[in-house]
Amino acid sequence: MGILSLVLDAYSLVVLVSVIVSWLSLAEDNPIVTFTRTLTEPVLAPIRRVLPSAGGLDISPMVLLLGIRLLKRIILS
Repeated sequence: MGILSLVLDAYSLVVLVSVIVSWLSLAEDNPIVTFTRTLTEPVLAPIRRVLPSAGGLDISPMVLLLGIRLLKRIILS
């Protein structure tokens, strides 16, 4: 289970970097933007479709991070 925990932690880090990058004014073709979006958008897009509007605030990364944390707790217990 150590490898799965490491993968989930790494993906959580990518999600966090994606959030921070979204606050910056980086070009869409920036390698960091491209990398983080490629890894996170396939998971975040369905979450966004299900979540109600939060006044222009995108809380899908927070939901994803909470889901990862819950998954780790279930799998590793």
